[in-house]
Amino acid sequence: MENGNLKLSILDLGTIYNGASASEGLNDSSELVQLADRLGYTRYWFAEHHNTKHQMSTSPDLLSAHAGAVTKRIRIGSGGIMLPNHSPLKVAENFSLLEALYPGRVDLGIGRAPGTDGLTALALRRSREAVTRYDFPEQLDELLSFFSGNFSSDHPFQAISPAPEQLIPDIFMLGSSDGGMQFASERGLGFVFAAHINPQLAIPMLRAYRKNFKPSAHLSEPKSIMGIIVITAETEEEAKHLAGPAELQWVRWATGQFQYAPPTLEEAINHKFTPQEERARQENSGKFIIGSIANVENKLRAIAEEAMVDEIMVLNMLTEKTTRHRSFELLAEALQLNH
Repeated sequence: MENGNLKLSILDLGTIYNGASASEGLNDSSELVQLADRLGYTRYWFAEHHNTKHQMSTSPDLLSAHAGAVTKRIRIGSGGIMLPNHSPLKVAENFSLLEALYPGRVDLGIGRAPGTDGLTALALRRSREAVTRYDFPEQLDELLSFFSGNFSSDHPFQAISPAPEQLIPDIFMLGSSDGGMQFASERGLGFVFAAHINPQLAIPMLRAYRKNFKPSAHLSEPKSIMGIIVITAETEEEAKHLAGPAELQWVRWATGQFQYAPPTLEEAINHKFTPQEERARQENSGKFIIGSIANVENKLRAIAEEAMVDEIMVLNMLTEKTTRHRSFELLAEALQLNH
């Protein structure tokens, strides 16, 4: 990859840190998307999670509408809309509306998982049949047809339009396995791989996507992004210190400890890992890029070249607002995002 050509974007899980209120957590997101807009980041996406005590990210479309209103140029969207939870028509309507509000700035990232537990999925979908039946391929094709208007003449939905005119966001498939890659390549969509979930598969899946990509009405050439946790500071020591809460959080998730709030910096410093937790910590190491800005820049360029992507989507997970913002500023300076 040529120097300076690597783009950076941000994934926001709506996490509430240090005992803040929901309003304070969302205000932090507002401040961060405005900072990202000024710094030259390409896009800012919101995840979809439900029934999570410390995440305020149930509605990426609503969050995107707000983010678009407080920014000028950055692309905004979902990382992603968990399609099994939604009516394809309603998703098409919401993102057509966003595209009308913010023309040329809207992304629709689509996920196949529910983003929650089974009982909450039932409450969302109101039907046990909908929870147990796998019909994602039909849902996806229906969604794409609502956007493109290419239902067959005998399809019952062919007369339904999500908007008075054709308004289509950029569409991406999300993936942490080969399933998302296959949908993206076969239907000619953009593809984002979550290396923070399954780092071992990231490079082979992203390379396979490019190899197998079939052009479509939505995309003529492959467009791929790698998502990964990036924590950086001026020095190696400071970055490792600041990464403590994120590492502890992922250890807890890996060992079934879901009852805890996101750890504070002090809590992470004082935590003594059990042997089981230490194993989980080592197993999680591929989900993170941690270090001084010089080392992180080199690692990002190398991994992007290996994965054949020109864009990295950063999940930051720093608990303190000042160091979180500084981390994104350092990345923007190193990658020359505003040049």
